[in-house]
Amino acid sequence: MQAATPSRTALRVALRRAAHQLYDATPLVLDDPIAVPILGDTYADELRRTPTRPDRPFSIALRAFLVARSRYAEDMLATAVAEGVTQYVLLGAGLDTFAHRNPYPQLRVFEVDHPATQQWKRDLIQTNSMPVPGNLIYTPVDFECQSLPEQLLEAGFDPKAATFFAWLGVVPYLTLEAFRATVAFIASQPVGSGVVLDYSQPRSALPFFEQLAYDSLASRVQQAGEPFQLFFTPPKIAFELANFYNLEDLGTPDINSRYFANRSDSLKTLGSAGRLLSAWI
Repeated sequence: MQAATPSRTALRVALRRAAHQLYDATPLVLDDPIAVPILGDTYADELRRTPTRPDRPFSIALRAFLVARSRYAEDMLATAVAEGVTQYVLLGAGLDTFAHRNPYPQLRVFEVDHPATQQWKRDLIQTNSMPVPGNLIYTPVDFECQSLPEQLLEAGFDPKAATFFAWLGVVPYLTLEAFRATVAFIASQPVGSGVVLDYSQPRSALPFFEQLAYDSLASRVQQAGEPFQLFFTPPKIAFELANFYNLEDLGTPDINSRYFANRSDSLKTLGSAGRLLSAWI
């Protein structure tokens, strides 16, 4: 992302999570009563313009994928908390609202993001008169010049406590070196820790019409100053996560079966580019 500028892709994600609350049929895949209020009047017009037309299936499918990945992360977190996890780290938190809906009194939530994006979120919370939860710890990290482990420790992170990491909407924007460094840090956590992430398959692995949809999305994020640069196939990412166990790697059929079966609307994921993965230590 651009220095001193909040993430535009984080805003696009937040708008689609909010649109899900307003425009999709119940039951909602991600029931998030904070998603609309956090945007407030500042982004009300953009929220009204968020595409909902049924003749734009890939736009609807993108919204479906984004709400499914948040729901999947929170489902996996519930499993982790049941097994004793007491820390939740959101890497690239953006405008994520889990900390404001956290049902686990013992769970501390560390929101990690670029300082500009995090300040933008904090300003929105203040502007919209939203309380800040007591167990939320903001952890600004400028990855160009700061260390994730050091900044977490400074924020009060306990390296001896089992921790669950959500790494959503981040991997495609990383270098391979940065990806491996973060994987190594997560793998160094205590037994019982885990991670959920999403990743994209390379353009060359996609059918022709999916390549066109990919090109459109890639162009938009490039214009926002946040270009895609890292892709994996399922075997390659499994190799990168060889130190983890119980990998679950979900493609479109799995995601639709789990979260979008028997709906009364057209909400579902399409294509084969985006995948969800969880893994444990």
